[in-house]
Amino acid sequence: MGKITGFMEYDRASQKAIPPQERVKNFKEFEETFSEETAKIQGARCMDCGIPFCHGDTGCPVDNLIPEFNDLVYRGHLEAAVENLLSTNNFPEFTGRLCPAPCETACTLGINEPPVAIKAMERFIIDTGFKNGWVKPRPAKTKTGKKVAVVGSGPSGMAASQQLARMGHSVTLFEKNEKIGGLIRFGIPDFKFEKWQIDRRAEQLVAEGVEIKTGVTVGKDIAVEKLLADYDAIVLAGGAEAPRDLPIPGRELKGVYYAMEFLPQNNRMNAGIPVKDAISAKDKHVVVIGGGDTGSDCVGTSHRHHAASVTQLELFPMPPLERPPSTPWPYWPMKLRTSSSHEEGGERMWSINTLCFNGDDKGNVKSLSCIKGEMKAGKFVETPGSEFELKADLVFLAMGFLGPVKQGMIQDFEKHGLTLDARGNVKADFGNHSGAHRTSIEKVFAAGDMRRGQSLIVWAIAEGRKCANAVNAYLAQER
Repeated sequence: MGKITGFMEYDRASQKAIPPQERVKNFKEFEETFSEETAKIQGARCMDCGIPFCHGDTGCPVDNLIPEFNDLVYRGHLEAAVENLLSTNNFPEFTGRLCPAPCETACTLGINEPPVAIKAMERFIIDTGFKNGWVKPRPAKTKTGKKVAVVGSGPSGMAASQQLARMGHSVTLFEKNEKIGGLIRFGIPDFKFEKWQIDRRAEQLVAEGVEIKTGVTVGKDIAVEKLLADYDAIVLAGGAEAPRDLPIPGRELKGVYYAMEFLPQNNRMNAGIPVKDAISAKDKHVVVIGGGDTGSDCVGTSHRHHAASVTQLELFPMPPLERPPSTPWPYWPMKLRTSSSHEEGGERMWSINTLCFNGDDKGNVKSLSCIKGEMKAGKFVETPGSEFELKADLVFLAMGFLGPVKQGMIQDFEKHGLTLDARGNVKADFGNHSGAHRTSIEKVFAAGDMRRGQSLIVWAIAEGRKCANAVNAYLAQER
């Protein structure tokens, strides 16, 4: 695959990016797609390693055929590379911009050299496909007469809808918000992913026969009983939207918000959608509690609001700079990762626990009382005498999610026999067997974060595709 000696001849390239001091002036994407010349050289670095750990269980959950598309790009067969990529991934422009690329940490070359730039290659391929008009709707040639409802239009629901429509089923995609896209529409900032790319895919879904109904909340605007009566199968793909709270003294103060109160507002404003009482970080001292991607998105958004300062707190200790022995190749390494938002400024603090929020006489948050500590046997142990106060006019809680929201649709489905797992997710079989993705209700299936818990966008797409296969197999039995 690629050039036999390419991995010895060529260095890894990175996508060119607008400098931090310039890109924080707006919310536009700031990385450039590879040129064709650069992409060919990077494709040549793929080393024909025999067992490509970059895809499969250790690398790519959506099973991209990475050595194949690298080879096709290297040899100049760009349209074939697009076809190869789209055979496994419905939305490579999503993953090519947003996926943390577990494929790269599993790359064989990455054992002792910088790995192949797989994520950037994926972005180059799909951007080239759109540029040349090679990405077209693929409606089914024949219809099965079966009707499927998909609830939730994030990457998982979109992928399931597209696959099912291409299989010939009549698909209706329900979304409670005003536009489809789920978390990538209303959670992930525009500087990481511009939303016209979702609109382009929505047009393709419609052209392939998917009926999209936005502004419809199942369990409120349409009863679950009606879905059960009107559709031959139902896919629950609503995501894991219940945020983890921090119930400490002062939680009720003004200025303490969940991250997912802040980020969706900002995305709506960028899209020209009116927002009441918008949260602004301008000239404020911002503290983000939680060291993951959502917290990083709050950091980058606060920079673009021109906050006075931005501090991100993490309960756990700072990870090592290099891959530790506890997560050897080809597994995802637990090491320090610096996002583009961190490059733009702010401070990161590790091994910090927040004790309480302190307010002024008007009920606004003014500071946090914190303490340092360390993790022992999986528990945070405070360091005596290490208490300190941190100025804060605005606090965002970004500590992850606790599964899907139960109130409403899930509670209504529970009345019909739906069961949840021990973590509060919709219980549905895992694996690739005929019963995979099935819930405890005969014709109801589940996919994405609603089934597996908070996860990666690449897992969401993979879940949607596999769930579509399970639904199709079920409906084939019914025909």
